[in-house]
This record gives sequence, C-alpha cells and structure tokens, in this order.
Amino acid sequence: MRVPPWALLSATAAPVLLIGGWTLAAARQPGGFDQVAGTISALAARDATDRWIMTLALVGLGLCHCVTAAGLRSLRPTGRALLALGGAATVAVAAFPLPAERGSSAPHGLAAAVAFGALALWPALAAVRRRAPSPSAGLPPRGGTTAAAVLLVAVGWFVVELVTGGPRIGLAERVAAGAEALCPLVVALALHRRPDR
Repeated sequence: MRVPPWALLSATAAPVLLIGGWTLAAARQPGGFDQVAGTISALAARDATDRWIMTLALVGLGLCHCVTAAGLRSLRPTGRALLALGGAATVAVAAFPLPAERGSSAPHGLAAAVAFGALALWPALAAVRRRAPSPSAGLPPRGGTTAAAVLLVAVGWFVVELVTGGPRIGLAERVAAGAEALCPLVVALALHRRPDR
C-alpha cells in the first residue's frame, strides 16, 4: 500500500517547520541566541521575543505527526498511535510554554517527556512482524528496532545534558528533536517507493 500524497506532505513539512522555526526564532532574539546552549523551549518561553514563531512551529510539527500517522496505513496501529501521541504531546509542549528562559514548568516538562519518548519508540512498535517478508508491506522489524535505538541514543544524550546542566543542552535537544522529526519522513519515503503487490 503506497503512502498517500497528503501523508508525504505532512512528513516533509514536519522537519521543515521544526528546523525553520528554531532557526527563525533564534534569529529574532535580541543580542543573538546560542543554539548550542539554549533550548528550543526557550525560544517559545513567555519572555522570548516573537515567541509565536516557535510556538506555531511546534503546533505545526505536532499536527504533521498526527496526519502522517494517519497516512502510514501499512504500519502496525500501535506504532502509528504512538507517533500520533508524540504529535499531540508536541502540541501540548507549545500549549504549556516555559514561564521564562531559565524557568521550569511541570506541565511543559511532562508534555516534552511524553513527546520525546513516544517519538523515539514508535518505529519499533510500527514494524510489521511476519514469517515471510513482503517488499510491499510495512516497516521491517530490524529497521524499526534500529531506528528506535538511534532515536533513544539521541534522546538519552539530551536527557544527560538536561540533568547535568551540560553546556550542549541545546545542541543535544536539536539533534534528538531533528532526528525524531526526520524519522517519519524517512519511513514514509521508504514505504512510498516500495512496489504494490
């Protein structure tokens, strides 16, 4: 089953919104913004200049994940549901901004944890398990497990930087979030290119 064009569009828009959002929002901060040390959430915090840019990018990213999940019909429903949950949690991240650049918020932290976790694990649960592999079917188990392992390593680095107050927290978050935004696109393109049988 080929991936519908609207799902390919949403999968393509997701990383564009995220990376474009953090790039434009950082450029709008007076005095510059250190993207290696500063988090994505700081760009949407209540005291950020033009916080609406990153807020809209996060909402768009989350909605794209939900749309993409609906379009990846050849994958297991549990994986698709986890991708949609990650999208919904990303919208919640935008709905519960940080009070200030260095402030904290329990709802924001919980939404971010659910989003990062769900978006890292969905490929493993989306993989179709079968005795005789078919080239037209969904994500192979090894591919889903490998993708999830890579995403979990990236998220793990971000968590270590977050807990230890590391100087590269922004870079670690961008690597993890960027990889998670690109993963549905890679899966959608791989499924779209497979021949129908």
